[in-house]
Amino acid sequence: MFQGFTKETGDFLWELSFHNERPWFLEHKEQFERCLNEPFKALAAETTEKMRLRWPQMDFQSHVSRIYRDARRLYGRGPYKDHLWFAVRTGDADWTGRPTFYFEISPEYYSYGLGFWAAEPELMARYRRNILEKPEELAALVRKLNRQGHFELTGPAYVKSKGDVGPLLQPWMQKKSLNLEHTTALDEKIFEPALADQVIEQLKELVPFYRYFAALCAQVYRERTGESGT
Repeated sequence: MFQGFTKETGDFLWELSFHNERPWFLEHKEQFERCLNEPFKALAAETTEKMRLRWPQMDFQSHVSRIYRDARRLYGRGPYKDHLWFAVRTGDADWTGRPTFYFEISPEYYSYGLGFWAAEPELMARYRRNILEKPEELAALVRKLNRQGHFELTGPAYVKSKGDVGPLLQPWMQKKSLNLEHTTALDEKIFEPALADQVIEQLKELVPFYRYFAALCAQVYRERTGESGT
């Protein structure tokens, strides 16, 4: 059961960012397990289980990142990540190009929300066609999101216009990939055992977007395979 992070959690992440090397990490591995890895895995498990109970029809699964960077992709960086994240979504083992809830903690901030990353061109083309053909489907979700003011649309965007859909949907039309995120500096909320409940209470605002993007994924799959979906 998640009991909350401690001030030591942030301190450890800061120290790791400055001493990102194997000897230092091995010397502090017990601290890593106690103040970061164990509570983080507990938070991931509790969040996932509570999401399953709240939305049982979705059969959510979770994936927790490892502290170790891929040795093939260090690019001059140290062998350890100075942040951890976990992801929650339905579906098979392929986590790319699907709507995904997430939570991330770093030395400076924690963040959570809904990502729609690394989607294949066919899927993003279907997404933009859907905006053009059925703009009100997304517009209704966006208007509600804009009223709550908790999550922000982020992600890389094309400079060249992908089609004029009006000021409300134009930022969404231009995205190469997108993220609905809430990011805040590390505060006392991360020390509270109720953190999972607090995060889920906010994530419920993004469930309609999750369903919207999941439906697009299913639609592209049906078009590709010729299945009727009935």
